[in-house]
Amino acid sequence: MSTEKSDYMLLFRGTDWGNELSPEQIQKVATDWMAWFERLRKQGKVTSGHPLMNEGKVVSGKKGRMVVDGPFAESKEAIGGYFYLRVDSMEEAIAIAQECPGLEFGAEVEVRPVADQCGIMARAKLSDAELARFAHPIGA
Repeated sequence: MSTEKSDYMLLFRGTDWGNELSPEQIQKVATDWMAWFERLRKQGKVTSGHPLMNEGKVVSGKKGRMVVDGPFAESKEAIGGYFYLRVDSMEEAIAIAQECPGLEFGAEVEVRPVADQCGIMARAKLSDAELARFAHPIGA
């Protein structure tokens, strides 16, 4: 059995799942969410996590000349935040996602493995030294 950990993102989908909650429910889910994050942090399973603002910009087109308000996904599909995990397997990442306190209120959690490198970089046939620059987070 390998002891090397893998990186996964938990993407919290749905930005309006809490709109219908009572003040007591909001307090409980917030407290439970913070406790869940802190427990995972102390176990060394989550390296970072943040909520995301609803507003943003989408840059597209040649040379990035098109900048529009967005993204305008269905609110149930919009990404409201993330956790960055370092765990043993996809199964462990899924088990952590299944503990999300927002699930019972309609939140969804997408679990995605983090790739060692971008598919374009792999196809570019760059040298190992060139690829190594892209394989590690900035500042690592």
